Amino acid sequence: MSIVSKPSGSGIEAPKRLDLRAAIGGGIFEYAPAPESVRPEIADKYGLFIGGEFIEPTSIGSSSSHFATINPATEDTLAMVGEASAADVDRAVQAARDALPAWAGLSGKDRGKYMYRIARRMQERARELAVLETLDGGKPIKESRDVDVPLAAAHFFYHAGWADKLRYALPGRDPQPVGVCGQIIPWNFPLMMLSWKIAPALACGNTVVLKPAETTSLTALRFAQICQEVGLPKGVVNIVTGAGETGKAIVEHDGIDKIAFTGSTAVGKAIAQAVASTKKKLTLELGGKSANIIFEDASLDQAIEGIIEGIYFNQGHVCCAGSRLFVQESILDRVIDKLSDRMSTLRVGDPMDKNTDVGAINSKEQLGTIERFLATGEDEGATKHDVCQSTLPEKGYWCKPCFYTGVQPSHTIAREEIFGPVLAVLSFRTPGEAISRANNSPYGLAAGVWTDKGSKIFDVAKKLDAGIIWLNTYNKFDPTSPFGGYKESGFGREGGRHGLMAYCK
Repeated sequence: MSIVSKPSGSGIEAPKRLDLRAAIGGGIFEYAPAPESVRPEIADKYGLFIGGEFIEPTSIGSSSSHFATINPATEDTLAMVGEASAADVDRAVQAARDALPAWAGLSGKDRGKYMYRIARRMQERARELAVLETLDGGKPIKESRDVDVPLAAAHFFYHAGWADKLRYALPGRDPQPVGVCGQIIPWNFPLMMLSWKIAPALACGNTVVLKPAETTSLTALRFAQICQEVGLPKGVVNIVTGAGETGKAIVEHDGIDKIAFTGSTAVGKAIAQAVASTKKKLTLELGGKSANIIFEDASLDQAIEGIIEGIYFNQGHVCCAGSRLFVQESILDRVIDKLSDRMSTLRVGDPMDKNTDVGAINSKEQLGTIERFLATGEDEGATKHDVCQSTLPEKGYWCKPCFYTGVQPSHTIAREEIFGPVLAVLSFRTPGEAISRANNSPYGLAAGVWTDKGSKIFDVAKKLDAGIIWLNTYNKFDPTSPFGGYKESGFGREGGRHGLMAYCK
């Protein structure tokens, strides 16, 4: 992409062409800093939320009962967070079990009232929640502010409306709560994943023991405060923080009736094995290697913006990120040029700056994983395009967005979930080849189709092995629409009427 500059002088001159990437890099189009001014209070130490109260975790031997949660943009410690032991998980499950009869016995109308209060309080504290999400997770404040927190509140509003209408959601049945639900969520969308799990569970009359990711616990703990503020009955929601051993204790606890897990495929398989011989219900939302397909008749500028939003604005940290891009050969060069130009304008840096497009990687460990994939891509013969003009900060965990061309379906970066701002570009000749290549993956979470032909878009969509398919858009979520995948991307759905089924018997 280039810009034609205005001729100068009185003589007739050929228009001078200004390279956009050089203009950005040269500082012609620099943005003034726009830092977020809200700084919520963060305690030095947090306990566990069990039975409606914050309590200290149980110490085990000489090991510490707290761990640090780090700001990935600065590497500073934000707070010390309690690490729940198996004994703490047992206390939380017992609190949820004790609260179950009264909560399930409430009318749907009364349960809905509590959920409406939660949703409204989340809206009132939206700015604070967004800042906490950004400080703890590294994603840009504009994403936390404009996407994560509003959608989290929307899920509580939506499911509050279903609380007294379950017989209409599941016609011909007498829906009853499953019981005590153990829920484990990842670090990429902490508050939104929390709402996807807790809201339908409460609407159906269940009680909850939820474990957030150890690197992003702060918004879950702030949500626990909201539960106190709205007067939610004690024990209905319990938040236990910790790492893998805490999650394992939840999965293996005999008092849990249903497990809901969002995370890696490897851990999901282990959970499925653990509960296979029990009566526990299970839903899994696992990894993905989602495909975006651009046909030659697509609106290319619109498609490029969708690609950017689907893989770079969220640092590639959404499991349905469109990390494989299939482009029809006749437009491959044009798409690569447009993608390069658009990527050159992305701003990487302080997540608390409202101008930032790409924030920090969530943890040092995740950054190391991404860097190994980047090296593998080049070792296997793909060509790396590193056109982003931003200078990375000296401290923190950062990765410039990039993409690879010359990628073959057998390459690691075309097969494995990277969970970073990395795009693999492949080509195709016919719709049949595009469908075949897109489906050539053990995953089946999401896909995107870009074309101006209505008949083609629906014909391709129905042949793709994916649970969510966006048509001429990408990464758009709504509480009324079910979300979930096929194959190694898990089973079950969250959101919409379909998501209620997992929390009823």
